[in-house]
Amino acid sequence: MAKLFGTDGVRGVANADLLPEFVLRLARAGTRVIARSSDRTKPIVVGRDTRLSGPMLEAAVVSGIVSAGREALVIGVVPTPGVARIVTSIGAAGGIMISASHNPVEYNGIKFFGADGFKLDDDLEREVEKELDREISLPTHDDIGKITQAGALIDRYTESLLEVGSDLRGLTVVVDGAYGAAVHMVPNILERLGARVVALHDEPDGSRINVGCGATELAPLAIRVRELANEEPHAHVVGVAFDGDADRALFIDERAEVVDGDRILLILARDFAARGSLPDMTVVGTVMSNFGLAQALARDGITLVRAAVGDRYVLDAMRTGGYILGGEQSGHVIDLGRNTTGDGPMVAVAVLSFLARTGARLVDVTRDFVTYPQVLVNVRTEHRDAIMESRVVRMAIDRAEEELGTTGRILVRASGTEPLIRVMVEGSLQTEVERIAHAVALVIKGLPDPS
Repeated sequence: MAKLFGTDGVRGVANADLLPEFVLRLARAGTRVIARSSDRTKPIVVGRDTRLSGPMLEAAVVSGIVSAGREALVIGVVPTPGVARIVTSIGAAGGIMISASHNPVEYNGIKFFGADGFKLDDDLEREVEKELDREISLPTHDDIGKITQAGALIDRYTESLLEVGSDLRGLTVVVDGAYGAAVHMVPNILERLGARVVALHDEPDGSRINVGCGATELAPLAIRVRELANEEPHAHVVGVAFDGDADRALFIDERAEVVDGDRILLILARDFAARGSLPDMTVVGTVMSNFGLAQALARDGITLVRAAVGDRYVLDAMRTGGYILGGEQSGHVIDLGRNTTGDGPMVAVAVLSFLARTGARLVDVTRDFVTYPQVLVNVRTEHRDAIMESRVVRMAIDRAEEELGTTGRILVRASGTEPLIRVMVEGSLQTEVERIAHAVALVIKGLPDPS
């Protein structure tokens, strides 16, 4: 069968690629895999974001769980990290989140969590795929599972956020909930911590989730921050935006400029290091993390380890190396001291608490972060593997590295989802990185067809 899992669960257009009949079978197979070594009384936690297709697929997921003989604890609309946190806090057998994260409205997806709160690794995902094709006898009579509405369990997640928060009085925070899972929870938490909150896109409207708002479109948030700053020049105004399932967060600083995941990592790494809670003085980014991040971290004696693109690869590198902090430019930031997955609300509380504790301004704390010009050129090809093994391409990369020296870098990689070779070059001069990137791309385009 074709591989179902991408880098973050199974996704597709709801009711087209992702049919309820298939989702039922997928949830049943996933339940059998993640729960097989746990006591039969342990439930599976089920959450979703606000998408229109969410209730439909929730019904399918729940049916799959109970038909596998397990109890389904249905908690309703909740950020993805909330499912992970609840699973571990109650000792559940696992969890299933129904969301397509930052993807458009028509998409939805299924994410599985094990009893340890972590998303499934590649081996377990392959087992779920195999389980879909197995002939099995289903439980009957008293062995059928049950369905329990358990929305009150969300309090366990909100309390974990409040526990790590500082007194936020004096901060005005514009919160863009992207019409998704964070719309009610995050403003409530920040207000309870003392912040003044101005909410944007704050209805749980699944027909508009991620549409022109949130972490995928920061312009409306920047405009609102600028307006408030002009209206109240003595107020300390910043913004934070989430995607549909709130597993990522991005900020807008006091000057209405974007603070991306690289800068968030720098803020948290310095804060952790100052408090003696950064193991090996190391954080994990990706191969796409800006060269300026590595330089800024190095000034504080902090090492940047690079993983492949995708939060699952960041997490793998963190767990392998024993590190607790990692993330991506997109705003997926993982703090293993507080949760097992990317946690937008937790990152928001952590960064805002840092500002409140230190009296710092967001615009100032990463002022020494120099963003290096980065150029990405895509070359379309059906022969990605052959190109990546080409001696001619290797020589072109070597020449580029020699030109860039210690003030830049080049990354040539095959896309994992499209027939593309991606050529990324960073350096101190925009014109230089553009010239080098296009030169290497030209070499790739000029290769003869290996067939």
